[in-house]
Amino acid sequence: MKRASVKQLGQSPFVNMGPIELRQPIPTRSIEMVDPFVLLHHYGPYEISAESNPFDLGPHPHRGFEPITFLIQGEQLHRDSLGNESVVKSGDVQWTTAGRGIIHAEGPTKEFVERSGTLEGIQLWLNLPASKKMMPANYQHVRDEDFPVFQGEDGLSSVQVIAGELDELQGKIETQTPVNAYMIKLKEGAELNLPLAQSHYSLLYLLHGAVNVNEQYNLMEKADQLVTFEQDGDGFTLKATADAQLLFLSGEPFHEEIASWGPYVMNTQTEIMEALRDYQMGKMGYLSATAG
Repeated sequence: MKRASVKQLGQSPFVNMGPIELRQPIPTRSIEMVDPFVLLHHYGPYEISAESNPFDLGPHPHRGFEPITFLIQGEQLHRDSLGNESVVKSGDVQWTTAGRGIIHAEGPTKEFVERSGTLEGIQLWLNLPASKKMMPANYQHVRDEDFPVFQGEDGLSSVQVIAGELDELQGKIETQTPVNAYMIKLKEGAELNLPLAQSHYSLLYLLHGAVNVNEQYNLMEKADQLVTFEQDGDGFTLKATADAQLLFLSGEPFHEEIASWGPYVMNTQTEIMEALRDYQMGKMGYLSATAG
């Protein structure tokens, strides 16, 4: 295996979104995007209770990309204008293809709020190419236990294959473009080699713990938490210096112009204006403010 060079180290600064404070490793001043991934939010851990529930996102629209949730801890209710209503639990993944338009809402379930608990997750925005931005909307929800898992030889590492493939294991998510998404868990002392598709742009984000990348770069919580890779190798190595959890993403880049505003990711400002108009006209569907 030829190790791919680390292109950039990135931090995960806090940003405010209304009442919510969360980490935003993409975009930042130094890393605008990792084509085709345009936004990465790490929300929580929040202590949710009847007295404190900041993460309750009412109905809102999307167009032109795929908003994806990797739930790390807790329990969320998803509802959308396609008629889907599902409870997403710890380890589950919900993969929404907004396409030409969808309205959805998500937040902790009433039961979770009543009994209190910790909520944490990743919200990823995966761009769609121009040829697919106006495709019909779709929703996928895959439970934690249904994903295939690659086990490291040392017995200290596991890789959940969410999308794409690894060692002949196929992810359960159907993707619109070539994408690999893995959730990696390492015990302290674990050593793991993972392959890279050289045609992809790739990134690695540390959720928890500490890990050394390519025997050279250290990722630690509240310090450098993100690395992006050059396309000059076919793999990379990890060594955990503490128990760690990481998200790995890679995808075929589009190299297309992007115009984004609020919940829309398109190719031109004209298309953004059309999205605003279509939402106001009800062309993205309807969703009530409350479940049921």
